[in-house]
Amino acid sequence: MSAKSRKIVDVLNGKTISPPPLWLMRQAGRYLPEYRATRAEAGSFLDLCYSPELATEVTLQPIRRYGFDAAILFSDILVIPDALKRNVRFEEGHGPRLDPIDADGILKLDGKDVLKHLQPVMEAVGRIRGALPEETTLLGFCGAPWTVATYMIAGHGTPDQAPARLFAYREPKAFAHLLDTLAELSADYLVAQIDAGADAVQIFDSWAGVLGEKEFSEFAIKPVRKIIDSVKARRPQAKIIAFAKGAGLFLKTYRQATRADAIGLDWSVPLAFAAELQKDGPVQGNLDPMRVVAGGAALDEGIDAILQALGNGPLIFNLGHGITPQADPEHVTRLVARVRGENR
Repeated sequence: MSAKSRKIVDVLNGKTISPPPLWLMRQAGRYLPEYRATRAEAGSFLDLCYSPELATEVTLQPIRRYGFDAAILFSDILVIPDALKRNVRFEEGHGPRLDPIDADGILKLDGKDVLKHLQPVMEAVGRIRGALPEETTLLGFCGAPWTVATYMIAGHGTPDQAPARLFAYREPKAFAHLLDTLAELSADYLVAQIDAGADAVQIFDSWAGVLGEKEFSEFAIKPVRKIIDSVKARRPQAKIIAFAKGAGLFLKTYRQATRADAIGLDWSVPLAFAAELQKDGPVQGNLDPMRVVAGGAALDEGIDAILQALGNGPLIFNLGHGITPQADPEHVTRLVARVRGENR
């Protein structure tokens, strides 16, 4: 750790800081004009992810503009399927597309060159850490196996991820093998990011909310626990945030079951419940991204409610999911100032 304290790392170690440190999911993104300019320069979205120079630039843009307490590596949760040669591409207006995988394809997956394929990402991590202010935390990340698997099976996102749920019931052995493979590769990927300079990492399970109780235990908890155990066995100092969007009451046991250092909360988590969860350790969240779009009183009220409910415990202020492209950058300026007590 540097001589200058990195506040988000301090919170992940259980410290309460007032005002709380903050960063925003998707803080480097389409709502920023400087991002849109760099994205146009890159060509394709994956070219942007795999260019150490351009990925560094877009990661740093929101830090320059807002002075967030953390930068998060600019990349995507689907770089591991891309490294597994699943023909990942991003189509304008349609989002990610992959070649759908079946049970035979799962058994043929070859992960031996995944880290080699992702070496440009590690180069970006090193560049970003070198360019960041000393006190700014650098976060790496990966997608959780369940969420990544949903895209691999359907070949795209679906409203309730029915193709992956159906596949898991019909082909339980193949599906378990896919989750195990993704967990192993994701753990290696996170260790490589930590070694390259990431101070902490986040695991995104964006589709955890579509799972029933038994499935949540098998598909959301078990693989994430496998990742965290593997990372911490090799890098005991690693700090890990687990974000299971839509998990609801399952969050009661999610931290203990996965051994995450902190849990991310989406905006649907009631603040009284969040305060109960915070008694067991740090929480991150959970402002509705639409309040950032709305701005004004709606934004202020949402911020104040979170600070009042969670500000007296270990909290990383964040949104309950990623910032949306239609957010006004000036609303983010207002958010940062209000969280830091500068315009209340």
